[in-house]
Amino acid sequence: MGADGVEVGRPTRERAAVGEDGRSRDRSRPAVPDPLPISVVDAHCHLDIADGEDGAWLSPAEAIRLAAAVGVTRIVQVGCDLPGAQWAVEAAAQYPNLIAGVALHPNEAPTLKETGELDHALAEIERLASSSDKVRVIGETGLDYFRTGADGKAAQHESFAAHIQLAKRLDKTLMIHDRDAHDDVLRILDREGVPDRLVMHCFSGDTEFARECVNRGAYLSFAGVVTFKNAQSLRDALAVTPLDRILVETDAPYLTPSPHRGKPNASYLIPHTVRKMADVLNISVPELCTALNNNANHAFGGPW
Repeated sequence: MGADGVEVGRPTRERAAVGEDGRSRDRSRPAVPDPLPISVVDAHCHLDIADGEDGAWLSPAEAIRLAAAVGVTRIVQVGCDLPGAQWAVEAAAQYPNLIAGVALHPNEAPTLKETGELDHALAEIERLASSSDKVRVIGETGLDYFRTGADGKAAQHESFAAHIQLAKRLDKTLMIHDRDAHDDVLRILDREGVPDRLVMHCFSGDTEFARECVNRGAYLSFAGVVTFKNAQSLRDALAVTPLDRILVETDAPYLTPSPHRGKPNASYLIPHTVRKMADVLNISVPELCTALNNNANHAFGGPW
């Protein structure tokens, strides 16, 4: 049990057994793929969210062990609400393979604003971000217009701006969640000033947006979506992204790559995504792995 009352041996919440399409998901755990030839970093993961048959949880120790066995030797553990942020800090302190990201997810901001708790929650995020050198990331923050309507936009904008300023003030990497909000993400970034290190988590834009982000110094982090049959525009965006600006992530337990789409995701499944990315980029898997590993060191303020 950590100082904040967070127990790393327990998940903070469970992923829903029903998908966004309203259908029950197959929650059996996918098989372990062939290992990568050179180690890489999972640039965004939620080890604290349970997802498995009957809600079974893949514990951090087991998730890290399975990942390392296939060449995913380091993980960025991301908290996106106060319990998750506290959990991330405690987990990073306990496991050498992890660093932590702390923030309020954009979908948290409207409710916190409505209840008068946003300022307090932001102060708590700053306290957690300042608590350890292993907290390298302010994120995931940003904008999400898919789940939040027009009434919640102002609160999201306020929270996003506060996180940008926090990342700059503490010299942390800013990690952005952007869903259906490309133009406003860029507008607020430009207004507030881009931090020295910027990651677009689960990049979801087209080639033009990819270029706009790279022009602002961003790293583009690609998740399992890039393997989906209906994601050609995302593969086109990957193809125009400079090799030294590419990261790979799971967003586990979400966004499981093909051929296991819809099942529980975990860091050990990254080899599927990496191999697809290498194919899109027309480079060898070892060359891509080397670039991904080096890029992660730069994106997150050095090795760990």
